[in-house]
Amino acid sequence: MIRYAVVGAGWISQAAFLPAVSQTGNSSIAAIVSGDAERANKLAKFYSVDKVASYAEFDALLSSDDIDAVYIAVPNPLHATYAIRAAKAGKHVLVEKPIATTESDAEAMIQAAEHSGVLLMTSYRLHNEAGTVAALDAIRDGRIGDPRHFSAHFSFQAALGNHRLNAEHWGGPLQDIGIYCLNAARHVFASEPVEATAMTTRPNDDPRFADIDEAVAVTLRFPENRLAQFYCSFGAAAIDTYRVVGTEGVLTMDPGFRFETPTRMVLNTKCGNETIQFLHGDHFGGQIRYFSECVQKGIAPIADGEEGLADLRALLAIEGAAKTGLPRAISTPQRNRHPTAEIVRTVRHTERRLKC
Repeated sequence: MIRYAVVGAGWISQAAFLPAVSQTGNSSIAAIVSGDAERANKLAKFYSVDKVASYAEFDALLSSDDIDAVYIAVPNPLHATYAIRAAKAGKHVLVEKPIATTESDAEAMIQAAEHSGVLLMTSYRLHNEAGTVAALDAIRDGRIGDPRHFSAHFSFQAALGNHRLNAEHWGGPLQDIGIYCLNAARHVFASEPVEATAMTTRPNDDPRFADIDEAVAVTLRFPENRLAQFYCSFGAAAIDTYRVVGTEGVLTMDPGFRFETPTRMVLNTKCGNETIQFLHGDHFGGQIRYFSECVQKGIAPIADGEEGLADLRALLAIEGAAKTGLPRAISTPQRNRHPTAEIVRTVRHTERRLKC
């Protein structure tokens, strides 16, 4: 049983990570680290967690034998400091995406994990989800011919006060939900983007977007004359879908990104049309089970620190392109590690959760 400390007791920990752990069969919560003692104690009581620690007590927790790994869900600019401290203390690290806010921070996280001999995994839950991998398998099997164009829409109406609207935390639709579109495109084409262009919108009369853009539209150039385009927004109707147009067919995932709904794939090919509705497993449960297995076996996860760094380089290029109005080059070494059926983990979904 891999014992986790949950670092950050905000929305994603409450809505997704904490409820999922008990479903995995190989993981448990040993501690909750938070700056809100009242909230942390409520969660600890609900999930039968023995230890609650403040952020000031984090290093003492790391020096104990109470935990094996940490799940880091603090604001984006703090990912690096908590991950590096955990790695140096010999604890394995599962960190929310984006992995960091600067390339230097991400590289320091990777180096700290390598130096200490611990595993670092970026939290790409869809890599362990059956529908996502089935879509990649269909493309790899040539079901739609050569994939030429990727397009995606991911949006919802964010409520005023939502933490995603905080520029100080590197919040915004690109970093929060655009990263799903970006990551999907990279694995659909099994290559890295080489150039980014982007445009953003920000209404003047909506207090939600005083600090961040409301939406971003992105075009990415990939090798072999392939293009990816996506639109993500915190001020548009709820949608999470992507489509891949190939030389001989079209693949659509709708829904494609959210963990609250099951994924569905529609294939339109020269052999006919096919729709597959996938089982609604717990995305976080599958991801946690997989990472715990990696820890137990000493096997590097597919979504390692370099995977997080690859997306971060593209995010920063997109952000730069949007600010300047000029294309930005992206230089990321080719990665040959992509999600496969071997890492899919289907874990039963639970409704037992506490939000406080």
